[in-house]
This record gives sequence, C-alpha cells and structure tokens, in this order.
Amino acid sequence: MQEKKMLIASDHGGFKLKEILKEYLKNKGYDVLDCGTDSEESVNYPDYAALLAQGIKMQQAERGILICTSGIGMSIAANRYPFIRAALVHCVEEAHLCRAHNDANVLVFGAKFIGADEAKKCVDEFLTTAFEGGRHCARVGALERMGK
Repeated sequence: MQEKKMLIASDHGGFKLKEILKEYLKNKGYDVLDCGTDSEESVNYPDYAALLAQGIKMQQAERGILICTSGIGMSIAANRYPFIRAALVHCVEEAHLCRAHNDANVLVFGAKFIGADEAKKCVDEFLTTAFEGGRHCARVGALERMGK
C-alpha cells in the first residue's frame, strides 16, 4: 500500500461522518485526499464514487472510504469499476473479513447505520488487516476477470 494515503468521498447523507473520519485519519498521520462532497446539499452519490474510483485508478492511493446514507448506493456505484472491490461494513469483524478474504480496497459505510466510534474501529481494522491470499486468491482473481 502507498504509505499513509487515503481517498475519501461521500454524498450529502454521509458528509458529517466523512468529515469525522477525515480528521481521524489525518490525526493518524494519513494524507487524506477528499473527493467531496463539501456540504450537506443534495448531490448524486455515483459522481463521488466515480471520483474516488478514478483516484485509485490514477494511483493517488491504493484504498478509499465511501459514505452515503445507507452505504448501498455507494457500494453499487463503486463496484461498477473492475479495479474496485468495495465492501459495505457495519462492524469490525466485517472490516476484517473484507480485507482478509476479499482484498477489499474500498470501505463503505452507511451513515444512518453506524456511529462514528464504530466506524473508526472499522477503519483501523481495514488499514491493519492484510489479505490472507491462499485459497482466497482464486476467488479474488475470479472477481477481477468478471470486469474484463
């Protein structure tokens, strides 16, 4: 992973949690590249998922965080890109498994369903868990081939 860089984006429904997580990451020494949005004014979540995905494609960072109200829309939008493996998580165990088993490179939150403290714990787990490889390599490879 590129050292201490993280992309982050949200729509209006995830704006407050994005701002909290952005500060949290900065305090942990991360260079946080904010792909928007910049307020709680209504916006279209696919636009911000696209900005984050393009940042990963351009190697601005290897991982990112997306946030909307439910997390579902951002997950759907991000996973349209064949180089993105976005995982909607609600707890630390899911954050662990999405990295260990699925080599997820984008963490997704639904701001309506997760508090800031739990989201911070999930971010920590996402950042510190390595992909296990082994039997999971074939499965992740199959996912990558689906996008071609």
